[in-house]
Amino acid sequence: MTQLAHAPAAAHHEQRIGIIAGLTAYVVWGLLTIYWKQLSDFDAFELIGWRITSSAVIMAIILTVTGRWSHLAVLRRDRSLLLRVAAAAVLLTVNWTAYVWAVVHDHVLETALGYFIAPLGTVMVGVVVLHEPLRHAQKIALGLAAAAVVVLTISYGRVPFLAIVIAISWTIYGYLKKHVPLSPVESMAAESFILVVPAAAVAVALAGRAGSLPNSASAGELAFAVGTGFATIGPLMLFAYAAHRVPLTVIGPMQYIVPSMNFVIGWQLYDEPLSTTKLAGFALVWIGLVVLTLDSIRRARRP
Repeated sequence: MTQLAHAPAAAHHEQRIGIIAGLTAYVVWGLLTIYWKQLSDFDAFELIGWRITSSAVIMAIILTVTGRWSHLAVLRRDRSLLLRVAAAAVLLTVNWTAYVWAVVHDHVLETALGYFIAPLGTVMVGVVVLHEPLRHAQKIALGLAAAAVVVLTISYGRVPFLAIVIAISWTIYGYLKKHVPLSPVESMAAESFILVVPAAAVAVALAGRAGSLPNSASAGELAFAVGTGFATIGPLMLFAYAAHRVPLTVIGPMQYIVPSMNFVIGWQLYDEPLSTTKLAGFALVWIGLVVLTLDSIRRARRP
């Protein structure tokens, strides 16, 4: 009886810790915009080279300490799995590069838009790729997203291509990850190892330029560059911990923390212009996300 009484309390404690870990992960991801701004004087491609290389070194250390190198052996035996992981790695690189380029070139609001649109892109993948029926709430959300892109195109005077690249790359990356039977840690390690050689080559190739990190960065900026690996892996570990302990109906809405923070950071901290038309475009996306979230919660609560 005592063990049975303690079981729900232990589960509740685990879930509470998981929620804290999940919230911390998303807040850290949101604050990374400020982190990358400290390196805005440098080339975005060079920064991504450093980020991937640093992440690969950290993941190698983690796999060594935890004795999990053998878990990656499946990639040698399964060619199709290796191709999926490689494709996911390329998409992640595209997403990171678009995000970092946008941040260092004063387009933080556009990154917010991209990550706001991404969940709606997931709906499109379900409909187009998995042939899932499109529910009424999803039709409303997708219609509002399409209208938002039109309004924002008018506001920017151009198609918000950075937001679209961020949304599409993140959506397809998420879809591929669902078909990779590796833990988040092992999957991240595999992606980093696949990319580390070209990433290091890019970092070395760009190192000889006058404005490169090795030639012009201060000690603090070099520390930020080296720390990009920790900034990448840290929140991933927290999220992996949360994902195994928190229901999707709880952790799902947390994904809006990052673009919400980016929106406020870009607007208030870095004084990016927010016209009435641009605000109207964001409002259309927000309404669509509210409709989609409420519909998902309602369906999740059904017996």
